[in-house]
Amino acid sequence: MTSATESLEHDRQAGGAGPFQVTNRLIFSIALPMTLGFLTTPLLGLVDTGVVGRLGRAEMLAGLAIGAVLFDLIFTTFNFLRASTTGLVAQAYGRGDRREQQAVFWRSLVIALLCGVAIVLLSPLLLALGLWLMAPEAEVATATRTYFLYRMLSGPAALANYAILGFVLGRGEGTLGLLLQTLINGINIVLAILFGLVLGWGVAGVAIATVTGEVVGAVAGFAIVYGRFDKRDAPDWATIFAGDRLKALFGLNRDIMIRSFVLLAAFTLMTRIGSSLGPVTLAANAVLMTIFLVAGYYLDGLANAAEQLTGRSIGAAYRPAFDRALRMTALWALGLALLTTITFLAFGNALVDLLTTAPEVRALAYEYMPWAAVTALTGAMAFLMDGVFIGATWSRDMRNMMLAAFVVYGAALTVLVPAFGNHGLWAGLNLFLLLRGLFLVMLLPRRAAQTFRSAQ
Repeated sequence: MTSATESLEHDRQAGGAGPFQVTNRLIFSIALPMTLGFLTTPLLGLVDTGVVGRLGRAEMLAGLAIGAVLFDLIFTTFNFLRASTTGLVAQAYGRGDRREQQAVFWRSLVIALLCGVAIVLLSPLLLALGLWLMAPEAEVATATRTYFLYRMLSGPAALANYAILGFVLGRGEGTLGLLLQTLINGINIVLAILFGLVLGWGVAGVAIATVTGEVVGAVAGFAIVYGRFDKRDAPDWATIFAGDRLKALFGLNRDIMIRSFVLLAAFTLMTRIGSSLGPVTLAANAVLMTIFLVAGYYLDGLANAAEQLTGRSIGAAYRPAFDRALRMTALWALGLALLTTITFLAFGNALVDLLTTAPEVRALAYEYMPWAAVTALTGAMAFLMDGVFIGATWSRDMRNMMLAAFVVYGAALTVLVPAFGNHGLWAGLNLFLLLRGLFLVMLLPRRAAQTFRSAQ
């Protein structure tokens, strides 16, 4: 009898259910691999730009840039597939509910594939709209068309990868997430060089390399995830497509999508106002935004850890793990953000010199460097709280606080920019980042109390 009880307890713990101890090792087993995985993305962008740049035709490089922007704008909309899957799987993992973990995976994967097919079918219309908005010259438009139409073929695989990565992160398997990200981007980089330069396919070769990487990653990820499923826990189709579960998933996806749109609008507004201040100011701001993006990579990694650990603790109905995960990830986020700010205040000008050789752009970037350096600190809680609220599936609160912060941001820019120019623009951005985090922190105690009380 004792042996059977021990076996049952072992199975329960192996499934992630029940109380668990949050440690630095556990946090960084998720955060560090995903940070490294995220860092392969800008490397891929550099390789694609370098491959097309070596073709010696400016219109091809411009076409690649426009096509990549259009693609990113469209696919940013579907980030909710990754985020919602992570939160729901983490909670099922905390409960030890293996059947629901599989059901969440199948729901998200089916939605991802359907959305991906729809994107492929709509790609000619989306391209026409994008070219109308960007209004490039004829040769640039031709390059954009080639890149965009090829790359859009990756739609189903790219969105499937969102669902697969969400499932993997929901189970806290950061190393597997890193391997899949590295596989996708590694194949992409090697084939971009082979197709684009060695075989001379140019922009089309770069796009085909991306499609190949996404497809191989999706097939490999699916094979790994599906291969580890216990068939005894397999849900039937009625469970997978249960009306209440689909309604909850669509509600979560809707809120996260709105949040992503508003965040994109905030950065677009900054770029639009920056362009009105002149081309040199716009170029300096673009260089300085690199600093914000660098800080974002590891803050995103910690946010991924917060997603899984808070979601798991809620699923397990274990408040001590929730509180400890929140406290430890917050300390790490603020500590690393402070270190980043100090580093960029000390050495940021050297980074500017690496990114641009234009004397006037360098001079202006030096002037606004302190504003860019401090974005790591003002944005730390915004990144982390997004992770906490996604893991807890408090998506409506996250959406509403994003909207509230955006309203204050817009009002602040109408006052600060006319009075202080680009200094006012950067001050407004930092205010927006700070408010996003503060608004969510203010809501957190009440929402946590309600959630754990109802779980008892």
